[in-house]
Amino acid sequence: MCGIAGIILRGEKANKEVLRLMVDQLRHRGPDGSGFFTEGPFGLAHTRLAIIDLEGGQQPILADNRRMAIVANSEIYNYIELQEKLCKAGRAFSTRSDSETILQAYVMDHHNFIEHLNGMFAFAIYDGRRQRLVLGRDRLGIKPLFYAALPDRFLFASELKAILPLLPSKPEVNPKALSHFLNSRFSTGNETIISCVHRVAPGEIIEVDRILNVTHRKYWRLCPVKPQGRCFEDAQDEFQALFDQVMKEHIRSDVPFGLFLSGGNDSAILCAMLSSLQKQPVKTFSVGYKNTQIKDELDDAEQIARMFGTQHTTLRLGKSDFFRRIPHAVWAVDELMRDAATFPTSALSEIASKELKVVFVGEGGDEVFAGYRRYRQPVFLRWAKSILSPGSGGFRTRSEWWRTRSQRVMAPKLKALNSKFREPFIRAWKEAAGSGTHLQSCQYTDITTALPDNLLVKVDRTMMSFALEGRVPFLDHRIVEFGMSLPDRLKVSRSSPKIFLRRWAERYLPKDYLFKKKRGFFVPVRQWLRGKFLDRLEQKLTQNKEINNWFDTREFPALFQAQHRKGNASREIFGLMQFAIWHRLFIEQPGVKPTTDENPLDWIS
Repeated sequence: MCGIAGIILRGEKANKEVLRLMVDQLRHRGPDGSGFFTEGPFGLAHTRLAIIDLEGGQQPILADNRRMAIVANSEIYNYIELQEKLCKAGRAFSTRSDSETILQAYVMDHHNFIEHLNGMFAFAIYDGRRQRLVLGRDRLGIKPLFYAALPDRFLFASELKAILPLLPSKPEVNPKALSHFLNSRFSTGNETIISCVHRVAPGEIIEVDRILNVTHRKYWRLCPVKPQGRCFEDAQDEFQALFDQVMKEHIRSDVPFGLFLSGGNDSAILCAMLSSLQKQPVKTFSVGYKNTQIKDELDDAEQIARMFGTQHTTLRLGKSDFFRRIPHAVWAVDELMRDAATFPTSALSEIASKELKVVFVGEGGDEVFAGYRRYRQPVFLRWAKSILSPGSGGFRTRSEWWRTRSQRVMAPKLKALNSKFREPFIRAWKEAAGSGTHLQSCQYTDITTALPDNLLVKVDRTMMSFALEGRVPFLDHRIVEFGMSLPDRLKVSRSSPKIFLRRWAERYLPKDYLFKKKRGFFVPVRQWLRGKFLDRLEQKLTQNKEINNWFDTREFPALFQAQHRKGNASREIFGLMQFAIWHRLFIEQPGVKPTTDENPLDWIS
């Protein structure tokens, strides 16, 4: 794992000094070294987190007398098998790095090479033969990749913050993406919160020639298929063989690995699998809270840790621990994304990174095997929602800022965009409609929007801010395709989610544990966002210039009083605080990096 960046300059030669400006913003992703490649207008840069081929895997990796070069942020899990095939076909490898298999496969077949890769990746290939840059991103969007196509230059990087130093003018906030953040917790699709910066889409390849012509190609789509009418027994045999293979590939590493153990089924399943695949105890990590009214999942996590004899670390966060981490976490996440679980994940990542470089996480299990309550809405409720908010089958219809008082807080230019926040979900629903069931359409919509642009942002950016790689076996594309193909009756019933995965996992875990009522990973923001801190926050936000540009601060007293009285305005207030801090870090003073122990009020100008 690592960070990648690069440039194409129209009519000028690329140079290392320019690339170093990008690398300086990515060193947290790759503290083990950096490398550069330039050829005419093309430039590639890399920061390395050494996990496979510790001695010889430095990048950029070159081939064919410097006519080919690659920088990659990747774990190609089937690299051993691919390398063997490519060597038999006549390719000579200069490293044992899994990333070199991407380059050598590309040299053999530049159009179809990517279809042979199993793993998570974002890469850039300089193709001197065809005089172009080739960018690619993995099928599910596990690894990030951004670009800016400007009249005189093309820029790309693993994170937004690495592109900002080379923009010709001060970056501007994209109003559409800001509206999506407020209404949906995240923005999704091609556009980002920075107006001129875009995402390479999951499953996409982009090619750019030396005069900056850009072409896009989708090499993989998750198409809902008609569910196969198979029984549980046949499905479990197929899944057992598939998951065994996926896990054996995912544990390939030249460094030790651990597991974030949440107390839910998905991480418990991974604990069971990892324990069976290695002799030494798995290092596991869990996070909970001090002095909260709602019970956390630490007891459940510790039960699994005892069951499998893991080397377990428990972290308990208090109110101060949480709030003082906010500025660093906002900087790390890069994009505007209001997922409160980012902050405990940040704390856990900092602890784990002191002894590990790789940690497994259970993200994806709920999307792939239908674990969310929103997938099991009664038919009448779905129908009513689809009448009131048409276009997505009654799925993902309500804004996070749905209250009247919340809408009043938005300035007119934001209010005008409120009707458009559902567009990404409607578009995804239409892509899925007609080829599968209602449940599959729900899964497809989440897998193509919220998963890459919310949950996986948390996993990648938060963990990599501490040079910690997160591996997500449930999001191997073969597992995703299997989960989508299961008949609905094996996934959900009126009373129970994830039926198939729970029944299959009975061979590893107690039935009463697997079928306990699902609890989401909660963070006590609503309880903690009170008192003197809330009063000082209101004052700081009311005086903030950029907040006044996008919001009507005359409506703040009613909003903040609602939080004081009932605690039911925490989403809106927390979003306002994040935006103010983010604007300071990415627009007003780009390049500034907070520590993990800051007063968030000090970061609101």
